[in-house]
Parts: sequence; C-alpha cells; structure tokens
Amino acid sequence: MRSSLFLSIIMLIAGSILIQTCKPREKVPFIGLLMDQYNVERWAKDTTYFIRHVNKLGGRVVCLSANGDPAKQLEQAKELINEKVDILVVLPVDLLKAADIVVLAKKASVGLISYDRLIQGADVDYYISFDNVKVGELQADYIKNRLQKGNVALIGGAYTDKNSFLLQFGQMGIFQPYIERGDIRIVYNKLVKSWTFKEGYEAAKECLRYNRVDAIIAGNDLLASGAIKALEEKGLTGKVLVAGQDADSQARENIVKGWQAMSVYKSIEDLASNAARMAMDMARSNSIYYATFTVDNGLKLVPALLIDPVSVNKGNIGMEINTMGK
Repeated sequence: MRSSLFLSIIMLIAGSILIQTCKPREKVPFIGLLMDQYNVERWAKDTTYFIRHVNKLGGRVVCLSANGDPAKQLEQAKELINEKVDILVVLPVDLLKAADIVVLAKKASVGLISYDRLIQGADVDYYISFDNVKVGELQADYIKNRLQKGNVALIGGAYTDKNSFLLQFGQMGIFQPYIERGDIRIVYNKLVKSWTFKEGYEAAKECLRYNRVDAIIAGNDLLASGAIKALEEKGLTGKVLVAGQDADSQARENIVKGWQAMSVYKSIEDLASNAARMAMDMARSNSIYYATFTVDNGLKLVPALLIDPVSVNKGNIGMEINTMGK
C-alpha cells in the first residue's frame, strides 16, 4: 500500500516536471532600429534610450545607421527582414524613398513604426513623434511676446522633411493676426537643404545682407547656432532674438550667454521609451490604445502618438531640463 502510494506521488511529480519542461518559452521579440545618421547630438540619445527600454521590456535590438544614404537604409531593412526581425522602427533618411522599406516590411508581415519623421505615401502601421505644430507655436509665441513689433526671419528645416512644414504651420498660426495688424513682418522665409550649422549660417548671411531683423526663428538648434555665427560677424550677437528647438548642449550654453533667446525642449527619453513600448506591444500583439492621434501621410491617416514639447529660456531652462529629461 505504502509503496503504491509512494510510486503514485513520484509519478505525479515527474509528470509535473515534464509538463513544465515541455512548456514552450516565450519568444524574445526582435526589434530592428534603422537610424538616418548621427549628425545631430540627439540621435545618439534616441538610440541609447530605445535600446535600454526594449531590453528592460524583454526584447532585443539591432540598430543600423544609414549615414544619410536612403539606398543604404533600404539595404539595411532587407538585411533585418532576412534575419527575421519582428518589428522595424525607422527614422527615415528620405520620407518618400522610405516607402520602399514599408512595402518590403508588409510583404514579410513585419510591423513598422515611423520614428520622429513620417514616411510618406506608404502603409505605415504607427507614427511616433513630438507635436511639431506645437513646437512652431511655442517658438512664435515666445518671440511674439518678447518682440511685440518688428521684423522676423524664418529659417526653416530641411525641405525634404514634413516636420519643417509642420513647424512653419505652427509659427504662422501664431503670427498671422499680428502680421495682418502690421505689428509683425516676415522679412525672410526659407526652408534649407539639411538641418545643419552650415545651412543656418548661409541662410542667415543671405537674410542679413538684405534685411534688418529683430528676431530669427530657426528650425532647430544647429540652424540657430549657424544663425548666431552670422549675427556675430555683423556685431549683432545678443541684439537679435534667436529661437531654435532641441535644447541641445550648445543651445543651452548659448541661452545662458544670452546669444539665443529660447529653444523648445523635447524629452528624448519620453519619445524613445514610448517607441520601445509600442514596438514591443506590436511584437506581442498587444493593443496600441495610446496612439490617440492620426496624421495624414498622403496614403492614409496613420495612428500616432505625439508627445508635447516645452518652451525653455534663460529663466526656466535649468528647471525644465533637470526635471523633465536627461
């Protein structure tokens, strides 16, 4: 009797172990991150935060940079798809050419998130970025309040990037009533080839050659730094209000020195961590209930998560940067 009972217990334990041993392990989600290039300070931070948060959530990441070459980015997408990536997160080099990446991903049943820049004319699954219209509004609102009346120059971002037009839309929405009253005059308005110091410098030089300006709104802080260099050559450093966005380290230094009036701070960790969360939820077939916006990319209204930016200046930059971001 005892031996029979003992044998039954042993068999139950063995069966339990066998059932637990045979239970399949959960697949580790494989996320591919395709970056444009690392010509701007913030992109390294995006990459670091994204990888860190995917790892925390139990996934793994392979990150590749195209060094500004759209053809190379397409080849990198093919490479990751062939390696059986579950989700692609793409910061596109070229918003139109990146549509080919989306086509490849769809054929392979790979989900795709357009990161910070929206791929145009393609069946993108999700888009995550900052509210770029709000960025433009914050820039223009600050300049309008400081200036009240005067001449404003707009040095926009890259004309190949839809975000440049969203920034301008936000700026003009704030300025339009003041333009109509004659308080604000837009004396220069140009989109540049790329988001670089050189482009900002050349555009500002061109503007200052023909116009008297009281304020310059630049598409980002690299462009703003270029504009500050052009102002310095004219002896106008600190005399013309300059606005930018990103609140990078050089911009923060310029703001403290009084050479730049303001920037728009965007929490890179918020963006990257939410992108990581979204990619992992897609890989695990979870609901993306937090993509509460839609943005038109020319083919469809893409479900989107848009994160609010914050205006920073000499009075609040320390508090905002220290409490809201890294």
